[in-house]
Amino acid sequence: MDIQIRDERSGDTAPIHRVIEKAFLNAPHTDHTEQFIVEALRRSGALTISQVAIVDAEVIGHVAISPVILSSGTLGWFGLGPISVLPKFQGAGVGSKLMKSSLAALEAKGATGCVVLGEPDYYGRFGFVAVEGLVLPGVPAEYFQALSFGPAFPRGEVAYHDAFAV
Repeated sequence: MDIQIRDERSGDTAPIHRVIEKAFLNAPHTDHTEQFIVEALRRSGALTISQVAIVDAEVIGHVAISPVILSSGTLGWFGLGPISVLPKFQGAGVGSKLMKSSLAALEAKGATGCVVLGEPDYYGRFGFVAVEGLVLPGVPAEYFQALSFGPAFPRGEVAYHDAFAV
């Protein structure tokens, strides 16, 4: 399977919405608002990285990265998610390609680091670790992880963009 990763283009909005909706349809720990979060991030201009995975000219995956705010005032940090792959393509390496490409693009933009809320075993494969003192209020510490592009991790509470409250 030839998987191509590229930045979102005009005309990708509806296919991205469909991919996110289908990817999270039967997922645990979701309130099924992920596609609306991405739309709200896009409308507000806060979709820093938006990449799609393409197979045979079809959008089969998507990843979003947006700015986060740290209570410590540390700048340059972003939040990864949602990341979505159509169910029939899950487990085929699509998510891994999206992760690697989007993180490389984020680092190339000069970001300091990235946080993610998700499965430690999955995100740990990409260098994410739980960091003592870096918290997302209301979630178990082991599921909130960070990847620093520099030598250190910040401390403090993290707040995602307002779009996540949609």
